[in-house]
Amino acid sequence: MTVKTAGTVPATTAEADGEHRLSPRQEGVRALFDRLAMERDRWVERNRAFHESDRAYLRFLIPERASVLEVGCGTGDTLAFLQPLRGVGIDLSPAMIAQARQRHPELEFHTGNAEDPEVLAGVAGTFDVILLSDTVGFLDDIEDTLRHLQRFATPRTRIIVSYHSRLWEPVLELAERLGLKMPQGQMNWLSSADIAGLLTLAGWQPVKREWRQLVPRRLLGLGTLINRSIAPLPGVRKLCLRNYVVARPAPQASAPPPSCTVLIPCRNERGNIENAIRRLPRFCPDLEVIYVEGNSKDNTYEECLRVQAAYPDWDIKVMKQPGKGKGDAVRAGFNVARGDILMILDADLTVPPEALPKFYRAIASGRGEFINGTRLVYPMADQAMRFLNWIANRAFARIFSFLLNTRFTDTLCGTKVLWRRDYEQIVANRHYFGDFDPFGDFDLIFGASKLNLEIVEVPIRYADRSYGETQISRFTHGWLLLRMVLFAWKKLKAF
Repeated sequence: MTVKTAGTVPATTAEADGEHRLSPRQEGVRALFDRLAMERDRWVERNRAFHESDRAYLRFLIPERASVLEVGCGTGDTLAFLQPLRGVGIDLSPAMIAQARQRHPELEFHTGNAEDPEVLAGVAGTFDVILLSDTVGFLDDIEDTLRHLQRFATPRTRIIVSYHSRLWEPVLELAERLGLKMPQGQMNWLSSADIAGLLTLAGWQPVKREWRQLVPRRLLGLGTLINRSIAPLPGVRKLCLRNYVVARPAPQASAPPPSCTVLIPCRNERGNIENAIRRLPRFCPDLEVIYVEGNSKDNTYEECLRVQAAYPDWDIKVMKQPGKGKGDAVRAGFNVARGDILMILDADLTVPPEALPKFYRAIASGRGEFINGTRLVYPMADQAMRFLNWIANRAFARIFSFLLNTRFTDTLCGTKVLWRRDYEQIVANRHYFGDFDPFGDFDLIFGASKLNLEIVEVPIRYADRSYGETQISRFTHGWLLLRMVLFAWKKLKAF
């Protein structure tokens, strides 16, 4: 049986029955928000700076044109702000949902208890993103609810839980008493670590945590300045009002084994071209190799063609890059790659080709979604990296670990591995960062971070170069790295 509601999708039987499945606490929550439904806009307007900043960060976390399920959607304004390809909201309050349906007829809304599996069964399909904004504060059983939401997930789904810091509880309670904040009633006390732990118990794997809004008011622009320049700093950021936890479904191995493309950018590397193939293990049944040559002066391109002809049992392709720099070579090669997994192997072979099966296992098993090599775990050969380069790599790794909320020990290791479908998403969202990276490394790292991919590092033993000379200038490229830091601060933190 269904009940038609004007201008909306039908209300299901589960919705109608949901009101009989509420605990006394849930009944109180529903009654509170039914009373507040007509006043919500006034409260949002009173705290406009907070809500605008919160929604802006959610838009940063959630890709454009994603399918989004919001649990605890209220009047649906945040869901509509995200402009989803498909947007579905669930809320306990009939009065809130009535307003949501009236305001946003293009979206789908359900009234009911999201802790009840029968209510969730009334929502069809899977989603790119599941959003719980403050909702965990009202749930009777957070772990069970997070587990029930697995029914809407694919391996690529991200669940985002946003909540306030426990440090702010006294301030928020005082604000309610003074009439400065919308009443919330009794809420659960949770830190971001608590939320991450509950997600893990429920079968999700946290991939990112972030803290924002040290001053949830504009204060004639002073609050905005503090939130952009001071609030993101290490130590300070954990004092912020708002925290966010992003998680993915716990990983499972792919079957059958996915295909793979190994991209080898090469410029003035003639002496390494054949060794790359001779030393490369056949680590998956369907392996493609693409040499992308960068206008060399030592006949590297001709050597690539010779090796292609000399190894007919390998699927080898050879192409010239259209522009300059490794970043251009990577983009050109990935644009024509056919593998499910995309992998970069620098032609200097300082990352041994024999190590590539480790990268393949890490991504194909689901242990990570973006695999980054690190040269700074194992001892390296004496001449593999100059001392100043080693110091700079260590320093930049710490800085980028903070900027990306992910532990990096070596951002400049040339070997990086990701799924082709995720690379296509990075390309689709590249306009956010723009064409900024001559290396190619940060285009992929920043893109993976914005997509909330699980980033995992694989240690390798860094070898001496056996042919040619390094194409890295410590001072020129050091300056470019400093520019990358400032760029990342602006794009990932100070907005």
